[in-house]
Amino acid sequence: MIYLLIVVLAFVFELLYFKIASKYNIVDRPSERGSSKAVTLRGGGIVFPFVVLVYFIYSGFAYPWFIVGMLMISCISFYDDVSSLPPRIRLLVHFVAMLLMCQQLGLLTSSLWWLIPIMLFVCAGAINVFNFMDGVNGITGGYALVVLVALLYVNHHVVEFVDPHFILFSLISVLVFCFFNFRTRAKCFAGDVGAVAIAFVILFFICKLVLLTNDFSWFAFLAVYGVDGTLTLIHRILLHEKLSEPHRKHAYQLMANELKMPHVLVSAIYMCLQALACFVYLLNPGLIMFAAVVVVLSLAYILFMKKFFHLHRQRN
Repeated sequence: MIYLLIVVLAFVFELLYFKIASKYNIVDRPSERGSSKAVTLRGGGIVFPFVVLVYFIYSGFAYPWFIVGMLMISCISFYDDVSSLPPRIRLLVHFVAMLLMCQQLGLLTSSLWWLIPIMLFVCAGAINVFNFMDGVNGITGGYALVVLVALLYVNHHVVEFVDPHFILFSLISVLVFCFFNFRTRAKCFAGDVGAVAIAFVILFFICKLVLLTNDFSWFAFLAVYGVDGTLTLIHRILLHEKLSEPHRKHAYQLMANELKMPHVLVSAIYMCLQALACFVYLLNPGLIMFAAVVVVLSLAYILFMKKFFHLHRQRN
């Protein structure tokens, strides 16, 4: 019954937000970075932190440090959706939010404090990749859906690392968002608030799992985004590009722009790749399988770019 109530609350909240976004012109216009061709409501991903906040109340205020960090990072991201912020302010808030996550994970007061710089680096990179990848209909929601389902499976069948209600509440928020976003003509985009918030939630789950099992290889659940984001960054460095400038060099952008593939098909491909990566990894979890997944995805990325990147050069 509680899950049905959360579905209703999430839908009502999202529809109310659409009215506010329309009234105050919170929209996403076609840009050099994105692949959308139409003006679309921005910030629909605000439903993610809303549902997490509902879970916080329902659970009797579980994971308070993490929730404070999530609210901070969500608020600053939503403000950035509405009115652009200087990067240094955004990065400062992200840094504080991630420290609060580390506090919730127990790192600030444990002998593993030396892991904090590594966690901050990995989490900052992952959050930015999630944000950059929010460029075609369905990709953020669809990808998050696959990862959360995989984490729910591990939580139920392998090791319980977090309250299962937390994952299920998060799944509901993603499903509601996908209803409005995973379609040919999206009603809304996630915006920075959505991409950053769901990335923060997923990273919290994976970091808890990593610390509980002492196994970093659970980051295989983010392998597709990780490979695409990392290799695209390396590619841009090799091209001597200014990294702060917008671009259209991610694999999904080539699919949508140069190959003219429908957005929902591109998103479905990313979902299937990550689902396959999760399935293969779970056959024999560990660093060897993690490395194998990363190597295969990296080779696929390189081959794809070798075959189709010339189309991007011709277009520009």
